[in-house]
Amino acid sequence: MVGHLAQVDFGRGICGDPIAAARREWLVTNGIGGYACGTISGELTRRYHGLLLAALQPPLGRTLLVAKFDECLEYLGDGFALSTNRYATGELDPQGYRYIQRFRLDGSTPVWEFALADALLEKRVWMEQGANITYVQYSLLHAAEPVRLKLRVLANYRDYHGATTQGWKMQVKPVQNGVEIASPGEDVPFYVLCKDGQFTPRHEWVSGFALSVEQYRGFDGLESHLHCADFQAELEPGASLVLAACLDPATSLEGAAAWRRQSAHTASLLSALGESTVDDRPVVERLALAADQFIVARSLGKGTSGHSVIAGYPWFGDWGRDTMISLPGLALATGHPQVACSILRTFAKFINQGMLPNRFPDQGEQPEYNTVDATLWYFEAIRAYIEHEDGSGNPEHGSSLLQEIYPVLQEIIDWHLGGTRYRIGVDIRDGLIYAGEPGVQLTWMDAKVDGWVVTPRIGKPVDINALWYNALGCMQGFARRLGESPDRYNALAERVRSGFGRFWNGQKGYCYDVIDGPDGDDASLRPNQIFAVALPYSPLSAEQSQAVVEACARHLHTSHGLRSLASFEAGYQGQYGGALLKRDAAYHQGTVWSWLIGPFVRAHLRVYGDRRQARAYLIPLVQHLSDHGLGSVSEIFDGDPPFTPRGCFAQAWGVAELLRAWIDTR
Repeated sequence: MVGHLAQVDFGRGICGDPIAAARREWLVTNGIGGYACGTISGELTRRYHGLLLAALQPPLGRTLLVAKFDECLEYLGDGFALSTNRYATGELDPQGYRYIQRFRLDGSTPVWEFALADALLEKRVWMEQGANITYVQYSLLHAAEPVRLKLRVLANYRDYHGATTQGWKMQVKPVQNGVEIASPGEDVPFYVLCKDGQFTPRHEWVSGFALSVEQYRGFDGLESHLHCADFQAELEPGASLVLAACLDPATSLEGAAAWRRQSAHTASLLSALGESTVDDRPVVERLALAADQFIVARSLGKGTSGHSVIAGYPWFGDWGRDTMISLPGLALATGHPQVACSILRTFAKFINQGMLPNRFPDQGEQPEYNTVDATLWYFEAIRAYIEHEDGSGNPEHGSSLLQEIYPVLQEIIDWHLGGTRYRIGVDIRDGLIYAGEPGVQLTWMDAKVDGWVVTPRIGKPVDINALWYNALGCMQGFARRLGESPDRYNALAERVRSGFGRFWNGQKGYCYDVIDGPDGDDASLRPNQIFAVALPYSPLSAEQSQAVVEACARHLHTSHGLRSLASFEAGYQGQYGGALLKRDAAYHQGTVWSWLIGPFVRAHLRVYGDRRQARAYLIPLVQHLSDHGLGSVSEIFDGDPPFTPRGCFAQAWGVAELLRAWIDTR
């Protein structure tokens, strides 16, 4: 039963329904920030859909180059249009989804089967690891005679956040095995290549592609793409051909070899997983493949590189907070501690004034240091790495990393004691961290639009101080491991434990969300207090921990995570959608966040020790793997039933926390 839940395999019931097929999205990535994504039906519903969104400044600088191939098959005197396009009129033309009899994921590779009379055509899409190359392979699995495959190549050259509403003159010229496309003023041309068949250059902008999800998000929702080439080839029964969308005209066009490399990559990911039961294995494998899509290489300059984490697809870059929260699930639970170590070392190089960067901007500007919690999650990520290596029989690995970065951690503590940016610092009266100033969003509830910070949380947030207490607990262990005295950190932690008692709201039976804010204490019921139970070092009593878990279970828990605000609170928003202002007003005001299922389950296990009940909370999210972002976990969901998935269709910490919690509940 559990194994079945992890399958992504649909027949005509889903594929033949244009609404169901368009709301389910596939994703492939290349490990350097580039990706391709789309819908089962082939309809473009987002500005982020495309066959090649290349990372021109890895892992960022993502640029839409090839939007899609519109396919048509000629067989036995008939023509079959296999693509699906929706235009501004609302019309679907053509309606190629009607020919899809099966869609599945082979590992993380999307595979379609088109039934055309008695012919069966398979299509699969994958990316070369470490390169901006997307392969699209067509295989004629069965037919009475050869078929003629025709493609209309649709291209663009824009930032992945943008939209093209009016075309411009691009340069399209034939090259060996394909066509070269270049945009004036851009340094990097790109190519569509195939060693079989014939390309004919074109130059015609096609307007009016209607992007339904962008319309829902309050954008114009219309797009134009350049019809840059036609391609046709004859395909024999049992034969295959592969096209490459790429940046290098010398890209290998040996499809079988390219697929072997992709298969080997998948096999290596699965072989790294630890032992699991027969029932567990399919879920763990599915989540491990999803986890790999978020791990990317990041240049450190001078010819060196490390690793980072893309926070979510299709639009996030690498964020410090998301990286540290996700690291245990993405790298440790999947059997890649060397990647975890690389990430920790990478971010150590970017610490400034005792702070980790919140995010790395898309265009390569300086990192932004506007987060109070990313740095504190760094301590927990290091602790998790050391614990993993100790448990794996490699304690020297953890000790080596700790020896290297312990001075950096000491410096972080000192900055927080003395004060750093945005009034982040310890209040000597109670040992708690105060953070914030008007106009700045510092916690994970960071929605800001037109200068309006929706949830400013200025003061002493409960989650920040739970993390602060946990960081001091970690430092005690780190000091002992290195033969240093832990007394300083023990004294600081005891002060925080005592001060943390101020968060307890005896009248309501759970914690204040923020104390000592500009307007006093905030008693709103939010999920942030769950970390005070879930983190390894908890400042709450057993009775208080149970009360927090019960409050979150009764008022915040949903099928897909925890609400960001209880539905009975003023300002609660149960629907997420509309223009940016409306969406951001709801983002942390009731919207459900998938990643919170992890700390909720860990807190539940700490309080009740009931693994069976804790796992039951995870089943709906496992079922969700075949909905929205296929094989992955959505960022957010509506706060009201039926908890429709919204936001990014693949979110790093959602995948990471579901995988960790699934393993924890064995």
